[in-house]
Amino acid sequence: MGREEEGSSSNRPELAAFVLALRGTPVTKPMPHLCDNQALLKAVKRWLGEGGKATLVGAPDAEILPEAIEELRKRTAAGAATFLVKVKAHRIEPANQEADIQADKAISGKDVHTEWHDRTNRALFPGSI
Repeated sequence: MGREEEGSSSNRPELAAFVLALRGTPVTKPMPHLCDNQALLKAVKRWLGEGGKATLVGAPDAEILPEAIEELRKRTAAGAATFLVKVKAHRIEPANQEADIQADKAISGKDVHTEWHDRTNRALFPGSI
């Protein structure tokens, strides 16, 4: 998921995978998303509902999160449910084991997605990364 010189988080690959899953699911179909990363769920939750004061200023993955928000907005407008389900992060958990298998396949294939590897050229301030 590149871009370490601009700062990134351990949540970055999970967030990118979530966006790709959203893109790969028709906006009119219900979508369950199994996730073993509580940080991803918290990042997305900040943007759900009304009246929040969430901001992307200083967010290390600020070029991916808006895409997730936009995809969720499209799904909501189309009336499709999106379920984010937290699964235990242990290999003995069947749901997590399948998620790990799919993630391993995704990063080891010849067509590994590289959309979010390039610098964003956003302004950086000392101490912000």
